[in-house]
Amino acid sequence: MTMIDLDTLRREVRALDYVRGSPAEEVMWREDDEDARANLAIEDMALSAEDDALFDMLRDERVPPRLATQILLKLLGHPDADPALAITPTGAGC
Repeated sequence: MTMIDLDTLRREVRALDYVRGSPAEEVMWREDDEDARANLAIEDMALSAEDDALFDMLRDERVPPRLATQILLKLLGHPDADPALAITPTGAGC
């Protein structure tokens, strides 16, 4: 993935109007993330340190998985991204 300014992204995420996951949901999402990362490593597709930091930040902010997916799509400038989502795509302004 492209380098992301996590401090800026964290501010953008905190400014979004969403319902944070409960502490129990956060634990479940972290466990699911650990399983997914382990599966990627088994398939020789381990995440970079930057990608790990991005996903950790999303979990720290208790972003629900569905919204996390939309944030990733927006970051990547994907055509399925929600154009109204107030997240700056990577490379924007470069």
